[in-house]
Amino acid sequence: MVSIRLSRGGAKKRPFYHIVVTDQRNRRDGRYLERLGYFNPQAGTPDEKLRVDVPRFDHWLSQGAQPSERVAALVKSYRAAQATAA
Repeated sequence: MVSIRLSRGGAKKRPFYHIVVTDQRNRRDGRYLERLGYFNPQAGTPDEKLRVDVPRFDHWLSQGAQPSERVAALVKSYRAAQATAA
């Protein structure tokens, strides 16, 4: 099954996550099909904290990909922030 989840990067005690589409059997930081955005929990401003390619995210959902709970919550908050900004 294809899943949309976080892949960890960054230095020790300074996490940085990529939002990736990958096969469920691959490792957390292993091979992925497509990178959809990033999540930086230690960023100073909200604009630098989260970025998601929403049309591609919706495309993968329509193809049957399952987002992790954390990714689903992040995308939901990102959509709400984009709606209030527009």
